[in-house]
Amino acid sequence: MAALEGKIAWVTGAGTGIGQAAAVALAREGATVVLTGRRKEPLDETVAAIAKAGGKAVAKPGDMMKAEMVNRVVADIDKEFGRLDILVNNAGLNITERNWKQLTPEGLDTVVQGNLSSAFYCAMAVLPIMRRQRDGVLIHTSSWAGRWVSPLSGSAYNAAKHGVVAMSHGINMEECVNGIRSCVVCPGEVATPILDKRPVPVSQEDRAKMVQSEDCGDLIRYIACLPPHVCINEVVISPTWNRGYVAALQQPHVGASKK
Repeated sequence: MAALEGKIAWVTGAGTGIGQAAAVALAREGATVVLTGRRKEPLDETVAAIAKAGGKAVAKPGDMMKAEMVNRVVADIDKEFGRLDILVNNAGLNITERNWKQLTPEGLDTVVQGNLSSAFYCAMAVLPIMRRQRDGVLIHTSSWAGRWVSPLSGSAYNAAKHGVVAMSHGINMEECVNGIRSCVVCPGEVATPILDKRPVPVSQEDRAKMVQSEDCGDLIRYIACLPPHVCINEVVISPTWNRGYVAALQQPHVGASKK
């Protein structure tokens, strides 16, 4: 019997990238997966791929930046399945105009709402169901930028992803007595479509060296399969060929003698 047989999982940002890979991995483990994202077509493609492999999935499109839509999706899940065991809180975005000279109030609102507010909306919506069950696991996609500030990601994204890390730890502090576990995953560079928003294009050669969506999907599957008495609070995952480290190695060493 698969480890997640009979479990209901909800994955946001499920049409592409990490969310899509997580949905496929959870379905392979036996979970029935509810897929949410702003675009219906990629969700339908993921549903079809899961069904072809013998898994079970259903698409419920929606914009997670709107609290009322989040609540409507969760109400539908509760009505249809009567439970919710796993939340993969993965919806997120970034903008190209991200440095302080370019950042606008509208851009800031987009990044904060798309990464932090949406994550809060989803967590707040599912927690009552999980409290009722006295069981459940929430897995949030933060970022390397949620742990270490970098100009590469932009200040708005850095701040929002730091907020996701704090949110997840806060859930554990209050909800551990209800049998609920929260894990925040902080990936370094992952070869997903969000790279297309980078001000400086990322080559295919560099993308091939990065963590792949499937790597994150398998990690999320592992976390979801852990027994109820085990909580992984936080995971940092990065490429072996870490471009930040490589760039630092290529800089002249401070205090090095000049010859």
